[in-house]
Amino acid sequence: MTKNSLWTVIGVIAAVVIAWWLVGVLFSLLWFIAKLAIVVVVAVIVYLVLRGMFRSDAE
Repeated sequence: MTKNSLWTVIGVIAAVVIAWWLVGVLFSLLWFIAKLAIVVVVAVIVYLVLRGMFRSDAE
């Protein structure tokens, strides 16, 4: 095995490891954003329901 082919193999392995890590981070970030959006939607719905309940009781 020549020195150039050894560096090529090491480069390919490093690229796969870095890509694997980046994809994991990207999916974690996307999942966090999706959960955050769902929480915001549910919080707005709960807020509107509570506001409606308290408004009708006061009148």
